[in-house]
Amino acid sequence: MSSRPYPWENSYPAGLSWDITTPDYALPEHLQRCAAAHGHKTFIDYRDHEMSYAEFGRRANQCAAGLLELGVQPGEKIALYLPNSPYHPISFFGVLKAGAVVVHLSPLDAPRELIHKLSDSGARIVITTNFAPMLAGAQRLMEAGHLDRIIVGDDAAFGAVPGIPVVPVPGDDPKIVNFEKLMHAVLPETWPVLEARQMAVLQYTGGTTGLPKGAIHTHATLSASVAIYDQFYAAQSTDDVDDPHRVIAVLPFFHIYALVVLLLWQMKRGSCLLLHLRFDPATVLRDIEVKRATYFPGVPTMWIALNSIPGIENRDFSSLRQVGSGGAPLPLEVAQKFERLVGKRIGGGWGMTETASAGTAQLMHGLLRENSVGLPLPGICIRIAALDDPRKLLPPGQTGEICVKGPNIFKGFWGKPQETEKAFVDGFYLTGDIGRMDEDGMVYLVDRKKDMIISGGFNVYPRTIEDAIYEHADVEECSVIGVHDDYRGEAAKAFIKLRDGAREFSLDSLKLFLADKLGKHEMPAALEFRDALPKTPVGKLSKKELLAEEAQKREMQKDKRNG
Repeated sequence: MSSRPYPWENSYPAGLSWDITTPDYALPEHLQRCAAAHGHKTFIDYRDHEMSYAEFGRRANQCAAGLLELGVQPGEKIALYLPNSPYHPISFFGVLKAGAVVVHLSPLDAPRELIHKLSDSGARIVITTNFAPMLAGAQRLMEAGHLDRIIVGDDAAFGAVPGIPVVPVPGDDPKIVNFEKLMHAVLPETWPVLEARQMAVLQYTGGTTGLPKGAIHTHATLSASVAIYDQFYAAQSTDDVDDPHRVIAVLPFFHIYALVVLLLWQMKRGSCLLLHLRFDPATVLRDIEVKRATYFPGVPTMWIALNSIPGIENRDFSSLRQVGSGGAPLPLEVAQKFERLVGKRIGGGWGMTETASAGTAQLMHGLLRENSVGLPLPGICIRIAALDDPRKLLPPGQTGEICVKGPNIFKGFWGKPQETEKAFVDGFYLTGDIGRMDEDGMVYLVDRKKDMIISGGFNVYPRTIEDAIYEHADVEECSVIGVHDDYRGEAAKAFIKLRDGAREFSLDSLKLFLADKLGKHEMPAALEFRDALPKTPVGKLSKKELLAEEAQKREMQKDKRNG
């Protein structure tokens, strides 16, 4: 796959080039350029409190000045422990402008995960909000010796807080700083000098197996992702430049997909972010019907929730120009149902933390194939390698490991040189995702390599089973994992959340439904219904909790037999 043009280039529409020139400057300059270009426009609409690009730029600079006044040093790690409020983007750019490095924490992280990320990164300062549970959690971390200082923003500064308890920002502890104090610092005569190749963000992976690893992203890798998305969509767009996007921002900024697609890219476009703490179907519908949102990027569980709203087909979705799904594979049945009910095609693609989100995407118009995650984006090269030999490249149509190369690829795992070395072959990152590419360069994601089930010597892919189960009219959500089987070694077990009002069915009934959709070796050997399925902080279904539960059950059964 070294000769040009690549197969996917031949599938690009007229006007879209694969060759790309990526920015050679640090992210604070990205902010400066966006603030200059879109100064008067509204950047953030948060609880109907509006902030312009110019005001946002000023606040980010004040935040940076305040951090420098507190003694923050170039290259120092600063943790952001923030939900989707204006404090996140202000702090994000403030930390970078001060020459420091952002470490993202999730508000839903368990204490053990928070401690690991702080210890692993070396971050000793955290910026958080005065939501009672979050501030209390940060204080406990400081009391246990994991932090030296907490900077706290008062969320009520942006209007009434809906149903979430807040507490006053403590004023009697010198280790706790009111965020507002940063806003009164004197701007320095000179700012720290930044280069594009410097580390900007330590973005921790999901930790599906083992502890999360810190993926090193530089200013350049993140800026490259923005340029890649912008080139791909701008070449296909027919939008009126005088009618900017109004983007529903419910995906959490601490996740790489939202950081790049919602925050950094939308800034370049001059979009207005309709910002919310969390996903709520009623609020999303209000944004679409009343605030006339033009773009809604979500994750599969959000489309499942919208599909389940009674009368959704009668709501007004006419303002939406673009609808996208990311974060996890979107079941075909879910996408088809949404298009059937609402009349909007959900665009999608594939990417990961290590690729700064960008990888593949479906074209906005033209070539579309069922179950495909689209074509490699500009500047990104993808090849498929044998599962047992990453240097053995496979021809079109054959299934193997997806390997990716481009200017957006992370620079390695923080503090793990050996794991970093193993993760790359010939400059390509070994993603751990299993897939294939057809003759036209369309990529098909099959599953995660570590999720693959080997049952009776056959490779069984949970996602294939899940996609088939989603065709069942009573199924709302589904996760399939591999469990121990005395005869086959491993077998598939399906966990299902039913739609409201649906009744449970038997395993035999499920097998009968799947008989014309799956091979015998792919049939689930066990079935369990749940009121809710585990999810990650970004809202995608999570399997690690289910795997841990099954492993614990197996150990208990062993102890029972041995006792």
